[in-house]
Amino acid sequence: MNSRQRRGVILLILSALCALGAFAGVLSVIRDVNSKVGPEVTAYRVKSRVEPYTALSTGQFEKIRMPRRWLSDNAVTDLRKIQGKIAVTTLQAGSLLQRDMVVDQPALQPGQQEVAIMIDAATGVAGKITPGSRVNVYATFAGRKESDPDQSKIIVTNARVLDVGQITALDPNSDKDRQQQPSEAVPITFALSTLDAQRITYAESFAQRVRLALVAPGGGTGVPDKDRTYELATDK
Repeated sequence: MNSRQRRGVILLILSALCALGAFAGVLSVIRDVNSKVGPEVTAYRVKSRVEPYTALSTGQFEKIRMPRRWLSDNAVTDLRKIQGKIAVTTLQAGSLLQRDMVVDQPALQPGQQEVAIMIDAATGVAGKITPGSRVNVYATFAGRKESDPDQSKIIVTNARVLDVGQITALDPNSDKDRQQQPSEAVPITFALSTLDAQRITYAESFAQRVRLALVAPGGGTGVPDKDRTYELATDK
């Protein structure tokens, strides 16, 4: 092997050693970064400005991933924790959602009262309605006279549910038509104005059926007057 070949071999060896050194350096940097960053966890960021005392819904926040070690112990990592809560201060867009930003929604607002009625466990609730839900209340009434049509009416819109009780067996000796009445019901407590409380208690006493329709979070809750009463004969 002449001197030129020896120099070539030496250069190859040096190049290999440099490559190994660079690779080891990259691995060291990666290990260092991983040790500083650590595993990622779920957090939530405010999509757009939320005013104080506004009821919170899942649609107001976006899911993000970030290193656990950078996340404060006060951060919200499960949006179920905001159910039935309101913003205690202005939530700015892009802010990380923290538990001290929200508080439990007051049970009653000024002018409201708690009203509980029994709802058919099978058709009126179906396991979907929970405290904090917003519902429209439907009631069906028989015609006052034999010639009058039966009607379905929306008697209360956007009623806030405060509590959902346990399924209760109804009295089988009720004076009402047993075939028309459910065998089991659930007590549902609402926060209602005086007028809506009167409407819902009237429906519980005199309607053939009372049903709850769950309103989607952030969805519109107003119902035009023309759509509040339904008769089969006028359905086109």
